[in-house]
Amino acid sequence: MSGYRGIVTIVLEVVVSSDLWIWHAFFGVSGSNNDINVLDRSPMFDDILNDRVSEVNYTINGNNYTMGYYLADGIYPEWATFVKSISKPQGEKRKLFAQYQEGQRKDVERAFGVLQTCFAIIRGPARFWEKKKLANIMRACIILHNMIVEDERDTYAGNFAQGLEYDDVENGLSQPQLGEEDFPPYHQFLQKNAQLRNRQQHRQLKEDLIEHICTLDWAISDLTFVIPYIGL
Repeated sequence: MSGYRGIVTIVLEVVVSSDLWIWHAFFGVSGSNNDINVLDRSPMFDDILNDRVSEVNYTINGNNYTMGYYLADGIYPEWATFVKSISKPQGEKRKLFAQYQEGQRKDVERAFGVLQTCFAIIRGPARFWEKKKLANIMRACIILHNMIVEDERDTYAGNFAQGLEYDDVENGLSQPQLGEEDFPPYHQFLQKNAQLRNRQQHRQLKEDLIEHICTLDWAISDLTFVIPYIGL
């Protein structure tokens, strides 16, 4: 089958924080793929749907939210857990939001670049490897990558990960659940699924972030103006 750039590919899906720590990785769907059909097969939201995640509560622009969110590009669906950029922003507020969102989203591209730079085995052609071996190689490289990040992140110029508990995840990878599990009733599963795919909440969150970032940017601008004045 024809995949990325007209050749057969296996897509790597990752969730990355600002310090390049990989929290989630899904690898192994081969063939003709894009971000959407990889997402459809990914276990990325299994813990949310099965009610196995910690509670999340935060307020933006006066509105309360109970699910975290991921920065994503325009191809992703309008789900409550995704915050996408604005392709053709109109007005200063939306332009500022798009600038912030796209700037922060580059962390994923940086993580891919670091992986390929550190591990030549995943940079070259892989047509002679079996799919299972490719998955093991990718998993090993991501584990080593996270070990390096954990060892060196204190030396970074900025402290990107204040308050994050890295010990709560196993090398940033989704691990298979073994043995018997207690799943929530089916009606709770459907309720979580509807909440996850809530387009109205997706749009409300984006509007609240637009206002929040605009207010934050104005505060920073005022602060940079006042500090030299006080220093004098």
